[in-house]
Amino acid sequence: MTDHVRVRFAPSPTGPLHIGGVRTALFNYLFAKKHNGTFILRIEDTDQNRYVEGAEQYIIDALNWCHIPYDEGPGKNEKFAPYRQSERKHLYKDYAEQLVASGNAYYAFDTAESLEHHRKDHESKGKTFIYNWHNRKLLLNSISLSAEETQKKLDTGEDFVIRFKSPKDQTLHLTDMVRGDISIDTNILDDKVLFKSDGMPTYHLANIVDDHLMDITHVIRGEEWLPSLALHYQLYDAFGWDRPQFAHLPLLLKPTGKGKLSKRDGDKLGFPVFPLEWKDPQTSDVSRGYKEDGYFNDALVNFLAFLGWNPGTEQELFSMDELIEAFELERVHKSGARFDPDKIKWFNHQYMQMQHNDELAEAFKNSQPQLETIDVNYIALVIAMIKERAIFISDFWDLSSFFFEVPKSYDEKAFAKIMNDETRELMNELAQIISHSSDFTVDNIQSDVKTWIDTKGIGFGKVMQPLRLALVGAMQGPDVFEIIFMIGKAETVQRIDNLVQAT
Repeated sequence: MTDHVRVRFAPSPTGPLHIGGVRTALFNYLFAKKHNGTFILRIEDTDQNRYVEGAEQYIIDALNWCHIPYDEGPGKNEKFAPYRQSERKHLYKDYAEQLVASGNAYYAFDTAESLEHHRKDHESKGKTFIYNWHNRKLLLNSISLSAEETQKKLDTGEDFVIRFKSPKDQTLHLTDMVRGDISIDTNILDDKVLFKSDGMPTYHLANIVDDHLMDITHVIRGEEWLPSLALHYQLYDAFGWDRPQFAHLPLLLKPTGKGKLSKRDGDKLGFPVFPLEWKDPQTSDVSRGYKEDGYFNDALVNFLAFLGWNPGTEQELFSMDELIEAFELERVHKSGARFDPDKIKWFNHQYMQMQHNDELAEAFKNSQPQLETIDVNYIALVIAMIKERAIFISDFWDLSSFFFEVPKSYDEKAFAKIMNDETRELMNELAQIISHSSDFTVDNIQSDVKTWIDTKGIGFGKVMQPLRLALVGAMQGPDVFEIIFMIGKAETVQRIDNLVQAT
């Protein structure tokens, strides 16, 4: 095995890439880059019945959008091509036969009906049917049959599978980089199918063979594969191959902390569980994606990095380079990581503040037809004032529409409370003060208005509240003098007059 770190992300193209899969890909990527290694994409499509058109491209697009592109894989640096298991199926039978020849596997001719009969018989007696050392000699396989009977069945083309021969009365000592040392009693293991009657390998055989042939040094995958670790260890030993190191990542849990995160949880609570929008080619159903929902890809990555890992410091905001520098598999947690939809919004808000206003302005302008004729530099100035209160670019219009168009209505509650004859008189006077302000800067406008208020001997709120209502249409928004400066003298006076005339 090579000394150069080589890791792989090996999803199945059975639909859109779940956010848990993105987290697995991210941890593989961080580990590879930390050790100047190679991050490989392999498509595990041995189950052709569940193959979904477009899913493979979706996986690639999702990885690229998340800035975790693969170094080697389909269409890129194909050192160990092909990278789709369906295109490698000619390889696996020879390896399965090799295990039979070495006595580590055997042919099994049991029909599906026969196995179902045994399962039901066991259930009726309160037992669980396991195909292994305690009953394999009673079933239809090359261990219970003579060599001649076995060969005859093979020669006549009878359907068979190849099963791994799990040993009896042994203790396996496994090591996981996240979970430490694990001991397994082989008596509880079943004889897993390695090669199916349809000529395709199972995940277990294909996975081990491909990892070996592709020089994979570290297998970093989800916790759901932990029960397979004993078999995979034994397969490496049976082939006489060096084993990679294994690390099993904690599950992503529902926001309640109970149970594995699913698409249903996202639908129910209103958040995506996929990185990109997905349109089901069979049903045309559309599933939301983080990209289309307005999340920054860097915010999503930063959020995912903290699901099951932490740097051991108080720092929460990390660039990709900082994540690579800080990442250690030893700091990955054993227990499940609760998915918190509010936390990713917090991350998105933080990343919003870090974005260049010019870039946000372009994105905002492109998303809002009303802004087509507005100078993008003006939009950028507006964004600088309001982005502190935004989580998404889609929030900008509600926070800033009054910078671009006259308020169409006024907050009813505020209007009823503030507006009376005295207020209208004050607003008329204020309009005159503003229209006669000579040097139209924020500081000068503020100084002129405050001097006038002091001279009148009235409370500040008596003027500032109706002024804000005139400018914004509601009791919200940034500093009123900033708004006045931005929309200009004539527009300000017009809006004050609009309020005075309103009933």
